Amino acid sequence: MSKDIKSQITTRELEILDLLSRGLSSSKIAEILFISRNTVDFHRRQLLRKTESKNIAELIGNAYRQGILSK
Repeated sequence: MSKDIKSQITTRELEILDLLSRGLSSSKIAEILFISRNTVDFHRRQLLRKTESKNIAELIGNAYRQGILSK
């Protein structure tokens, strides 16, 4: 993961990443943020691509290690 990844992640992506890290499903995230599930899934794919992660578990781990998410 590149060092400037934090600057590439949008505010909405950060919101979704935080909710994913809390164990929420795409459907629940969509409900909370008043957006469609397809939009949540789009942002999930973008986060995986930007962080070069293979799955959500790796994404969350990378986000904590890079300081994108805090404990």
